[in-house]
Amino acid sequence: MPHNVAHFLAEQARLYPDKPAVRAPHCYDKSGWINYTELSFLQLEQEASAVAQILTVKGIQRSTRVLLMVKPGLDLIRIVFALFKIGAVPIIIDPGMGLRGFLRCVRNSKPTAVVGIPLAIWISRLFYASFKAVTVRVTVGRLFARAISKHKVLKDLFSVINSNRNELAAILFTSGSTGPAKGVCYTHGMFAAQVEAIRSQYNIEPGEIDLPMLPVFALFNPALGMCTVVPEMDPSRPASVDPKKIVRAIQQNAVTNSFGSPALWSKIARYCEANQIVLPSVRRILMAGAPVSTELIVQMGRFIPNGEIHTPYGATEALPVSSLSASEVIRDTQARTLQGEGTCVGRPLPGITVKIITPIDARIATIEQALDCPIGEIGEIIVKGPTVTYAYDNLQEADAQSKILDGQTYWHRMGDMGWLDAEGRLWFCGRMAERVVTSNYTLYTDCCEAIYNQHEKVFRSALIDCGNNCPGIVIEPETACMPGSDQEKIAFIDSLRALGGTFSCTRQIEHFFFIASFPVDVRHNAKINRLKLAKKFGSLK
Repeated sequence: MPHNVAHFLAEQARLYPDKPAVRAPHCYDKSGWINYTELSFLQLEQEASAVAQILTVKGIQRSTRVLLMVKPGLDLIRIVFALFKIGAVPIIIDPGMGLRGFLRCVRNSKPTAVVGIPLAIWISRLFYASFKAVTVRVTVGRLFARAISKHKVLKDLFSVINSNRNELAAILFTSGSTGPAKGVCYTHGMFAAQVEAIRSQYNIEPGEIDLPMLPVFALFNPALGMCTVVPEMDPSRPASVDPKKIVRAIQQNAVTNSFGSPALWSKIARYCEANQIVLPSVRRILMAGAPVSTELIVQMGRFIPNGEIHTPYGATEALPVSSLSASEVIRDTQARTLQGEGTCVGRPLPGITVKIITPIDARIATIEQALDCPIGEIGEIIVKGPTVTYAYDNLQEADAQSKILDGQTYWHRMGDMGWLDAEGRLWFCGRMAERVVTSNYTLYTDCCEAIYNQHEKVFRSALIDCGNNCPGIVIEPETACMPGSDQEKIAFIDSLRALGGTFSCTRQIEHFFFIASFPVDVRHNAKINRLKLAKKFGSLK
């Protein structure tokens, strides 16, 4: 079995040379129809080979660390597969984290080459201290496109390096939503295992059409035989997406598969509802990046009569871990979520092992030091398997905090709290760092927030520590429901207190706050930054 995922693209080009691999929008006609630049699998393989030849001439070789600073779409896909062919190591950093965080990531990953748009090359020269290891710079622009066309004429396909399964393939940075962003080391074996896990779990077939609303997911599509339709959106601000453009792309391309955060699908569902739109081509929707409400699952499900919604659970360090279908949520788990038991995220995928252990804030060096929790008891979630990464990039302290040695392999500490039920399903209760531990009880974000989110005037809620381990709830009201006077505020709080008083997990909460818009993560625009909210409202001494 080939471990370098570039082999998968070569295989698709051989089996399906004329089938579309990528469609990138470039303009609209007068009727509003999107005009696309389209490449077949053979053309994509030829262009990736041409890019590999160009980069090799520039000095990029096997194991070269290459910082990619290109826009999501055709350039990103063909350059990444060119780097895989060479055996070089692409470094991908979230564009929305801000300049200071970005430069910190660059310093830590120590790239020796930069491939990017002209602005990126300028940044690499201006901030020399962060880029001082860089010796190769390749500008992606008109001259780069001409060079690709010139090399394509040669019709020579670049031979894929036969990488070792444990050889470093890429460094993908976490979003930094719960702390400084960290580079995660992916091996070729892990990527190959992810491709097979995703293909098998969701029954993906060659020839399907995907609209990936997280750019990194587009990189799996050539290996899966799916055509990538590049969405019109700003990857650094996904929640600002125009749902009309996404829906139009789904309709025009007969999209069968799409991945996006709950924040994105919420906007799309509201647009479809307002315009009475149905999307019959969609076979599956994957929602991830934050807990998905039953309300959103039911709402979006009305517009995909021939499809199913899935809610995979995982992290940059371990993806995917488990998955659950909307059918099972509606049939079996939603009532328990609304009672404050957490969000069910499904059964572990084949090859993935999940344990629930007694939470420890300190390091756990070996698995023998971890104490298993019984079925039904909330604890810390740890996972291991072929798609679970072993290490961060140049971050030994983070490794020590997040990895647990088990013989020749490692468990990864997800940083989440949850429990396993008698059917073997995993339930997510919230981030470990965001739980509120008092002398008498422990409150978990996902459990408590599910209660208050049922209030008709609440868009979403957030559990925080108000100070001295005293729990509080911050409310982001629905549009036009923000209390405008002290009297309205008191009435709103009374109704929240009455609702919370009917459930054991929220009965103790007495403090309530209001804010027009929650701070969220840059990658999905869906994960609430509760620690930031705690700093703003947590003033109890």
